[in-house]
Amino acid sequence: MTFNTPDLTIRTITGAEELDLFNRLPYPQNPEFTADLVEGRRHPSWMWVALEGDRLLARLSWWCRNSDTEPLLLDVLDVDDTAEDVDRVQVLERLLRTASAATLPEGRTPPEYLRFVPADWREDPGDRRSVHERMTAVERTGGSLLVERLRFEWTSACPSPRPDDRLLFRPIRDEEEILGLMVRALEGTLDAHDRADLAHRSAERIAADNYADEFARYTTPREWWRIATLPDGEPVGFVLPARNDYHPMIGYIAVLPEHRGNGYVDGILAEGTRVLVEEGAELVRAATDLGNVPMAEAFTRAGYVTLGGVVNMAWQG
Repeated sequence: MTFNTPDLTIRTITGAEELDLFNRLPYPQNPEFTADLVEGRRHPSWMWVALEGDRLLARLSWWCRNSDTEPLLLDVLDVDDTAEDVDRVQVLERLLRTASAATLPEGRTPPEYLRFVPADWREDPGDRRSVHERMTAVERTGGSLLVERLRFEWTSACPSPRPDDRLLFRPIRDEEEILGLMVRALEGTLDAHDRADLAHRSAERIAADNYADEFARYTTPREWWRIATLPDGEPVGFVLPARNDYHPMIGYIAVLPEHRGNGYVDGILAEGTRVLVEEGAELVRAATDLGNVPMAEAFTRAGYVTLGGVVNMAWQG
């Protein structure tokens, strides 16, 4: 097959007035971009397009928390999947290299890339081609697959998760307690991000960094967080229900290693869901690694439905 080599204009968007242009390529997160710009999670200087004349061939965007000053994630990397006259991977690679060189601090490891995908994307030829082309463009710039994840959602139309009469629940006492439990939960973890970090950092350092980078930033009350215990007070696990910038969620759930295999995760998840519903949530989101089969099965037993998947890729520092 012979491809044209398009004369590309690669530039940032001028502002919110060009969101219609940026959103010509379909993606589930498109409706969020207006609020993201207003609330500081995206910036026009981080949102790039590759144009052939007036034709949008590709786009990308980095995302951050509204308290950040640098990109945290590359979560949009799209090409016109109907463009059969160009090398779509080459267009994506050119866009990614150009935008990264102009946007990211020199010498810094690029932010992780994630792509929301259908859970069964490998089974559909169009989805498979689309995902592979984006992954190939990232690989050509030095990125590699880190993990695939599954996204779940519980709504008020779903069955309510059943509590576990073997467990009692209480709020956390203080930061020291939850950090200690997070350290213990890292033993034997199936989480790919944590497993990768454990190769070069201590569990104590990982727990402290995870807490500071994410959980300490939650704006919802820490009184929502729950420690699961046996009747004698021995901790079994914990759950951190919260709300991010978009929806209520199960931010972190864990069973301590010595208590795994006893089915306690179902009751802990039920409690986290109950807390959010009691606070007015009509839906709850959650996610886990594709390889964490026990957690995925727990979400399903609790009435959560699979929304889709996520492909995570990373560059090595």
